[in-house]
Amino acid sequence: MTLTTPEQLEFLKRGFSRRSFGRLATMMAAGSTLPFYNEPAMAQLSKISNMPADAVIINANENPLGPSPEALEAVHKITAQGGRYLFDKTDEFTELLAKQEGLPTDHVKIYPGSSAPLHQAVLAFTSPTKPYVTGDPGYEAGVRAADFIGTKTLKVPLLKPSYAHDVKAMAAVSKTPGLIYVCNPNNPTGTMTSRADLEWLVNNKPTGAIVMIDEAYTHIAPNAFFCSDLVAKGKDVVILRTFSKIYGMAGLRAGAAFGRPELIAKLNGYSRLDMMPITGVAAAMASLNSKTLIPERKVKIGAVREDVFNFFEKNKFKYIPSVSNCVMVDTGKVGVGKDGKPDFAANPVMLAMRKDPYHVFVGRVWASMPTYVRVTIGTQDEMDRFKTAFTKVMAA
Repeated sequence: MTLTTPEQLEFLKRGFSRRSFGRLATMMAAGSTLPFYNEPAMAQLSKISNMPADAVIINANENPLGPSPEALEAVHKITAQGGRYLFDKTDEFTELLAKQEGLPTDHVKIYPGSSAPLHQAVLAFTSPTKPYVTGDPGYEAGVRAADFIGTKTLKVPLLKPSYAHDVKAMAAVSKTPGLIYVCNPNNPTGTMTSRADLEWLVNNKPTGAIVMIDEAYTHIAPNAFFCSDLVAKGKDVVILRTFSKIYGMAGLRAGAAFGRPELIAKLNGYSRLDMMPITGVAAAMASLNSKTLIPERKVKIGAVREDVFNFFEKNKFKYIPSVSNCVMVDTGKVGVGKDGKPDFAANPVMLAMRKDPYHVFVGRVWASMPTYVRVTIGTQDEMDRFKTAFTKVMAA
């Protein structure tokens, strides 16, 4: 396949090898068939086949509350028009989100989730001489995209004991970074990086670098703040949003990226999406128009989260205090593979909880925190079963 857009030709000029160029051509032809591309690439790491009917599924940072009643009603109504493209609905969604964020419509781009613009940003802004910078542990989707095209990833450890992003180290780790990625609150630790630190990073990053702030979980945080105003001020910033988390729409697919028009144009060079599935658009617009959805769900998720933390404290289990819908808890164990080497997918506590009589499925392990597992905050009933299983397995 021949790449013809300016963005695609510029990819080769940035110093990528012909092999990487060919892999990109394949991506443009095959898109979602590739190992990192499209949504939800990293959720596949949490995919488990043949779960029992009574399984407690708290392994993929999904929201068990699902879409709001308003969103469900909107989906039901619009499906009758499923034979139409309804391009105007995507435009209406863009206009509504832009108005709520105080941005011009050309600063907002709608996507089916938020991983696609993350992947496209790695393609657009990094190169062999402009690495991808991310926190560690952190959300790995950008790393997979960087690996695929041959961009170097620089992982910067989170600060301790706050587990916030070390923005000064991220700004200093390379003289020529292409993209600096901050998920806030962070996935998997659920910890927050302050507004002051984010502003410092945006104002002190190396010239030419783009800062990407992923606000997938921000609505859940008790003292949430957003950074759309940095986009409005014309900063070198791209903001990601998704409707998968607090809005409970992981399966319906809706998200967005905010940025200056020229930055959005660079993302578009690697996948041009001019419309969304109308069910996702309808549900997202209904969710945005709800006055009660966010405050009510923030309280519900927060109450269950605090109950889990109290359980950890009472039983002296080590964990990282989170403001999100997930938490990292220390099992004290490292998985070992058949070859005797560490296997982070084989944490013995995680595997034991899946078996009879528990059927509790918690999330994965990060190499930089090999004894910790990520646990999604589910319903109160789900977390009560988690507490019972975790207590017994840890004791055993």
